[in-house]
Amino acid sequence: MKAKLGTLLVVSGPSGSGKTTLCRRASDAGLCVYSISCTTRQPRPGEVNGVDYHFLSMDEFKAKAAAGEFLEYAEVHGNCYGTLKADIIELLEQGKTVVMDIDVQGADSVRACQEPVLLKAYADLYIHVPQEELKNRLCGRQTDSEEVIALRLKNAAAEDACLPRYTYCLVSSDREADYAAFTALLKTLSMRVSLL
Repeated sequence: MKAKLGTLLVVSGPSGSGKTTLCRRASDAGLCVYSISCTTRQPRPGEVNGVDYHFLSMDEFKAKAAAGEFLEYAEVHGNCYGTLKADIIELLEQGKTVVMDIDVQGADSVRACQEPVLLKAYADLYIHVPQEELKNRLCGRQTDSEEVIALRLKNAAAEDACLPRYTYCLVSSDREADYAAFTALLKTLSMRVSLL
């Protein structure tokens, strides 16, 4: 039998939807590999370069973008984020399940990529959080100002309008229920027959 191709699961949802927590928890449990994005934003307290993100200067980011090294990249909330194409393809060719935590713009870019390996490996999930619950979560993080929270809520409404582009939707309720649904999807996707 030929080598099995891994799965690329693109996970999107508004800021505060828990997408990063779900991806990291599943990765820590050995169910997948969490794709580390590049960003120009400043690290939050406790974040580590090369673990949470690859923190780049704007010049470094622009050079990689110009060289075509990103599978996707976008500007979000005034900062740039991107995923290195070579990193993802290498993991998929090793048969790994890779999860990418990216916004709806990034998901559109990945969907548009014509790289054969990515076309065969692709799946996507949108995490929907009702507005009032999302507001409570964003306020509870205590990392953003009221103005930033208002902007994130406005952006969340626009992102929710993109839900029909996704194959799967997880309506967020609580952490444990969300994690159970997320891991069930990962296990199901790992059973797909996709050969190199």
